Amino acid sequence: METVTLNSNFKSEEYFINMGPQHPATHGVLRLLLTIDGEIIKKVEPDLGYIHRSIEKMCERDSYQQIVHLTDRMDYLSANINNEAVCLTVENALQLEIPERVKVIRTIIGELTRISSHCLWWGVMGMDVGALTTYFYGFRDRELLNDIFEETCGARLTMNYNVPGGLMFDIHPNFVKRVKEFIAHFKTKLPEYDRLLTDNVIFQKRTKGVGILSKEDAISYGASGPVGRASGYSCDVRKHHPYSALDKVTFKEALRTEGDTYARYLVRIQEMWESLSIVEQLIDNIPEGEYRVPTKAVIKLPKGEYFQKVETARGELGVYIISTGLKSPYRLKFRSPGFSNLSLLNHIAVGGKIGDLVATMATLDLVIPDIDR
Repeated sequence: METVTLNSNFKSEEYFINMGPQHPATHGVLRLLLTIDGEIIKKVEPDLGYIHRSIEKMCERDSYQQIVHLTDRMDYLSANINNEAVCLTVENALQLEIPERVKVIRTIIGELTRISSHCLWWGVMGMDVGALTTYFYGFRDRELLNDIFEETCGARLTMNYNVPGGLMFDIHPNFVKRVKEFIAHFKTKLPEYDRLLTDNVIFQKRTKGVGILSKEDAISYGASGPVGRASGYSCDVRKHHPYSALDKVTFKEALRTEGDTYARYLVRIQEMWESLSIVEQLIDNIPEGEYRVPTKAVIKLPKGEYFQKVETARGELGVYIISTGLKSPYRLKFRSPGFSNLSLLNHIAVGGKIGDLVATMATLDLVIPDIDR
C-alpha cells in the first residue's frame, strides 16, 4: 500500500479492489483489478481465463460442419453472424456459388440478430446506470425476434441456421409475415427508447464527456464496431467489404466524433434504425431458388490460408483458417471484436470514478465468452 502525503492534515491512499469475476456490471465472468484513490480510478487490469473453453483448439479436432456449432457459443448474442463468418470462409475456400436466396436470407437474419443484440444491450445499459425499466422494454422487443428465430431454426440463443453451402432449413412459411409485423412494431418502439433513456438528463450527465476515446487511439487499439465508429473511425465491414446481400442495400454507417460513452450509446441506437431499414429493403425481395447447394459429407479445404471477416453486433469478427487438405483445419484463429475493445478499457477509464467505469464498460458491450475463447 502506497501512502502519499498531501499536507500535515490530509493523506491520500491508493488501494486495490476486485470488480468481479461475478459482478452484475461485467455481463459475464470477468475480473477487473482496480487501483483506486478514493473513488478515482488509477488503473484497470482485466483478468481473463475464468470461462476459457479452448474453442479454437477444439476446432482443430472437428470437421468444418461441426466448427459452425462452436461459434455461437462465443458471442452468443451474435450467434447467426458468427455462424455465417465460418460458412463464408469455407465457401470461399471451396469456391462454392451460393444461391441468391441464401445470401438474402442470411443478411435478413444477420440484421435481425444485430437488432436483437442491441435490444439486450440497451436494456442492460440502462439497468447498469439505475434505469430498471429499460430492461423490461428491451427484452419485450427482443422476445419477438427470438420467437421468429425459434420458428425458423428451433433455437433462441445458440442458433445453428447457417451451414457450409447455405442454410440448414428454408425459412418458415410465416417468416416474411412475422418479420414485417416486427418492423411495424419496432418503428413505434425505438422513439420510446429515446424518450425513456436517450433524452434523460440524468443519463446524459452520467455518459457525456465520460470514457473518451480519440480516433487515433481507437485505430491504435484495434477498436471496431460501435466503439470505433463513435470515435469517428469508419470501420463497418458491411460498408468496406460487403458480404452476402449487403451490396444490394443502401444504409448509412453510424458515425459520431465525440468518442465518449454517450456517443457509443447513440451509435447503437442509430444502428438499430439502419438494420431495420436493411431488413425492410430485403423482406419483400427474397429470390426463389434453393436454400442450400450440395456439399460432400466430409468437407476438405484445399491446402492454403483463408480469411473472412464480418460485422457482428460488437464489431469485426475475423476467421483465419490454415488448411493442410484434411477434414479439420490445421489451425483456426478467431479475431474477436470484444478482445480488442476490452484492451482499451484502462486507457479510457483512468481518471474517472467507479460509477463512470460501469457506464463506460456498458457501452463497450462486452460478451466475455467472445473474449475468453
